[in-house]
Amino acid sequence: MSTALPQVNPWRPLGTCTPAACVRDPLAAVGRARRAARLLGALAVVLAGVPVAIAARLCRTDHDRARLTRSWARLMLRVLGIGLDVHGTAPAGELLVANHTSWLDPLVIAATVPSRPLAKREVAGWPVVRILVAGAGALFIDRERLLTLPSAVADVAGALRAGDTVVAFPEGTTWCGRAMGGFRPAVFQAAIDAGAPVRPVVLRYREGGAASTRACFVGDDSLLASLLRVTATRDLAVEVTLLAPEPPPPAARGRWARAELAEIVEARVRADVPLCHAP
Repeated sequence: MSTALPQVNPWRPLGTCTPAACVRDPLAAVGRARRAARLLGALAVVLAGVPVAIAARLCRTDHDRARLTRSWARLMLRVLGIGLDVHGTAPAGELLVANHTSWLDPLVIAATVPSRPLAKREVAGWPVVRILVAGAGALFIDRERLLTLPSAVADVAGALRAGDTVVAFPEGTTWCGRAMGGFRPAVFQAAIDAGAPVRPVVLRYREGGAASTRACFVGDDSLLASLLRVTATRDLAVEVTLLAPEPPPPAARGRWARAELAEIVEARVRADVPLCHAP
């Protein structure tokens, strides 16, 4: 099982997962024609997402924006051949925190719950992607400049006070699904400041019902390599479980409150993450 390595800074932890060590061959693969169709379909959905994102930014209400984003995300999962199985619901105005396995995770949450993602600042500079995340109402954090962390936390707290649901992946990096990292406590301060519940979310990728690492995006993996694995895998699905929320502790307890809240939520997610056998 993977273990954590020393961290570069509190928002850039490192994991030991690598594609060579963690990814196994698919239990069943699709043919070349199906793979090509999935790749072309994904490209078409990305391109179609640009006008959808622009339309989402022009929506009169956050509900309409989230509905457009959710429809687009569900279509993307469908063309990639990924099934979606959701357990539980989440009302608006909560902080959702989940284990982090893949570049697909934000897409999966967007397809599940009307929400705003907390994304790394670099994403805002990526061509096309920046338009898509802007349309989803993304909030950004600069993990290279820790002095900006308080303002990022304040932005999340403001969104929660406004009744938005915000999604974060507090491990700060991806793991293959055979293990998970610790939850960094900073984003939990936003829930405390806003008096918003924190809802643990468990993401499990499966092949034919068995736990799978095929969707992971770890180590020196490239987005293209991960995408090719996903499109080559038959019966790949993701199970999303929204657990009962944790109420925020009193803000007067300071940093100890967010650290304790992070530990409680991490333990609840960790208890529900299934361990895969090594490939």
